[in-house]
Amino acid sequence: MTSLAVETVDAEPAGWRDRIRDVAPGLGLAAALAAVALPVARWSGSPLVSPMVLAMLAGIVIRNTVGIGDALGPGIRTALRPVLRFGIVLLGARLTFGELGAIGLPGIVVVSVALVSTFVFTKLAARALGVDAKLGELIAAGTSICGASAVLAVNTVTRAHDEDVAYAIACVTVFGSLSMVLFPLLMVPLGFTPETYGLWVGASVHEVAQAVGAGFAHGTVAGEFGTVAKLGRVILLAPLILTLGALAARRGGAMAGRAPIPWFVFGFVAVVALNSLVALPPVGVEGAQLASTVCLTMALGAMGLETDIAKLRLKGVRPLILGAAAWIFIAAVAGLLVMLVA
Repeated sequence: MTSLAVETVDAEPAGWRDRIRDVAPGLGLAAALAAVALPVARWSGSPLVSPMVLAMLAGIVIRNTVGIGDALGPGIRTALRPVLRFGIVLLGARLTFGELGAIGLPGIVVVSVALVSTFVFTKLAARALGVDAKLGELIAAGTSICGASAVLAVNTVTRAHDEDVAYAIACVTVFGSLSMVLFPLLMVPLGFTPETYGLWVGASVHEVAQAVGAGFAHGTVAGEFGTVAKLGRVILLAPLILTLGALAARRGGAMAGRAPIPWFVFGFVAVVALNSLVALPPVGVEGAQLASTVCLTMALGAMGLETDIAKLRLKGVRPLILGAAAWIFIAAVAGLLVMLVA
């Protein structure tokens, strides 16, 4: 009896050690891609250079040149699931519910209507163009909310192929970068004030860094309005994912019990609520933001490691056309709404 008890106690640590041994190679490679991408992006000094995209591109190069072995699989899957979800939860540390109110009722209307209408338009346009529904949903999320982070978050419910995720991220990165370059040139011709220009940028530019860059191109006031409006869009990521999860469960019918439940979204909301109720110390907020960026960069590096370029080519140009149409739509709708209500 004594020896049996000892064997049972010893078996548990052995299982944990086996698990760590399984995930270490792939997780270590994803961490190495992040460790390279983060300082390179920082040294570039440009919001156009995203560490997440750099890590993804590096992963794609590795996958499609030297290849990846089976031993890397468990760690890569870990980076794509728990590490990714933890990074999304930590995104909440940069947000408060009060920030959505800081842009006023007109700003909330602009942000909300532009987001919902762009998501619906992109889904319908994907159907019209013959783009796969899951890929269309990812492009819709990345365009309407917050670029690569939204694509990754929504894919926890959409469950598209890795090539679809990579294509969607490429689309939102390209058109979001174009926004950052072109939008500052349009402020004067469109007759925007710094406040209305900032609201337009925050309601329409894809990535947070891109919106911040485009906003501050016209000074502090425009930059602050753009940042607040953009963070207001990010807050709306939570209800979108919950809605998509509920729709997935409803479509599942008898299989509804197996539909994806995005539990991590409740963690995201909890962190936002905590940050709204308690003034978190700046060092804590900065640490959470850094940890979030590291986790998301690792996840995108892992995504790149699972992306087959040959499968990407099979997608053709239609998803790119969809991304362009969504980009133009959100810019036009947000601009018109700003002119009407702001």
